[in-house]
Order: sequence, then structure tokens, then C-alpha cells
Amino acid sequence: MKWKAACAYVEEHHRHHDPPQGHQFSLGVLTQDGHLVGVAIVGRPVNRNLDNGLTIEVTRVATDGTTNACSALYAAAWRTARSAGYRRAITYTQDGESGASLRAAGWRKVADLAARPGWDAPGRPRRSLGTENVARALWEITTHDAPPLPELSDETRDETRGTRGRRKRCPECKSPITKAATGRPARYCSPACRQRAYRSRAR
Repeated sequence: MKWKAACAYVEEHHRHHDPPQGHQFSLGVLTQDGHLVGVAIVGRPVNRNLDNGLTIEVTRVATDGTTNACSALYAAAWRTARSAGYRRAITYTQDGESGASLRAAGWRKVADLAARPGWDAPGRPRRSLGTENVARALWEITTHDAPPLPELSDETRDETRGTRGRRKRCPECKSPITKAATGRPARYCSPACRQRAYRSRAR
């Protein structure tokens, strides 16, 4: 479905998130009479450490409460992503959410993540997202040949600041990636590794 239509549905039905800034694709689930009862928006991982070209994130799922609609959306999102060559899909639940719909669709929980304090600070105001100070869980579903998850220590970092600690490694050859002087951080250490990854997705 079209992104704007999915965003409008999220705006009306999602409990704690606004629509995201973009997507790779969006999906809807309909009743037999054609009534829209839920949407999923799928995009590049928000966490740059997970954005390796082989991973995609279900950034929003919203329904009107129809039974099994969430499970159907998570399952359809993975089928679509896998057919496009992705090897891993991820998503997050907040503390207090059981994840039953994810388990029913074949996903598994891989990490419990500490609550984030938010990025608002004196001299650096940030709009409240309504999700600060809430613990989360990371979930995934993968192909058999998916690369391992990277270190998750940066899950709670401030996206407005530079990344500290260990250097990011290439998902293809595991070599350290040189930090780009400007623009979006590099996914791979070299054009050769980037081409190899995209050839793998195209198989």
C-alpha cells in the first residue's frame, strides 16, 4: 500500500508512535469485505549498526484490534522482505508488550534493551517521542544464512552524537570500516564487499 495511506492509519491507531520518516514498503491487512484493519511500515534499520543492506526493520505496526491482524502483518512483512533478498528482519516491542503476535509469526526475541533517557537536554532541546524511559525488546526473524547480529551496546546511544567505542565492522569480511568524513556512515569497508552483499541479495 502507499506510504501516505499507511502513515494516516498509524496516526489514527498507533498507541505511542508517530508515523516514521520514510519506508521501503508498507502493507495492509483487509477483512473479507475489503475493510482495512491494520498496516505495517517497513524500512531501513533505525540503528545504523544494523543497517548493513541485508537487514530491514518493521518500524510500525498498527491495527484496530482485529484478532490475528498483527501476526498476519509481521508474517507478510517477512515474506516480502525475504523475497527482496533481505536475510534478517527486526522490530522492537516495549516493556509490557508480550510479543505474542511476533511469536505466532515465527519471530524470536534476541535481546532485552535498557530504557533510554531521551535526548532532550539544556542547550539541545529535543521533542519528546513519548517512548523515553521505557525498556524494549529486540526481535528478529532470519534466513538460515543471515550474518550474526553486531554488538548491541549502541542501542541506547544518542543518535545526535558521534558513535563512541569499538569501530563498526564490515558484515561481509569483518574488517573495520573507516568512518566517513561526511554523510551517512558506510555499510561496507569497500566497493567489492558492497557488490558481494548485493549479489547475495539478488540470488
